[in-house]
Amino acid sequence: MRDVHPFLVLSPKAFNERTSLVIGLPMTTAEYNADNPFAVPVGIAKGRKAGQTSYVLCHQPKSFDWRLRGGAPHPMKTVTNGRFAEVLELLNQVIRLA
Repeated sequence: MRDVHPFLVLSPKAFNERTSLVIGLPMTTAEYNADNPFAVPVGIAKGRKAGQTSYVLCHQPKSFDWRLRGGAPHPMKTVTNGRFAEVLELLNQVIRLA
């Protein structure tokens, strides 16, 4: 992948630093996700996609080596506790963590 792809990291920082892996969910600004029951709107994008709604795709958990791929913190930095809880609730419907 040559472009930057935003990602909501779910794994704890200690795990990420020790293993060089992150586990989380991809983010997108694709408008068709407004009707996706597994996409959670988390804010308005900045940069080249400014003004578009940013969605977390709860049905696509992924992991990757952030050091190898040059991962860096997202400009949004964090999502609200309420949105994070919503993301986890939807993810649980997909992989049944609890």
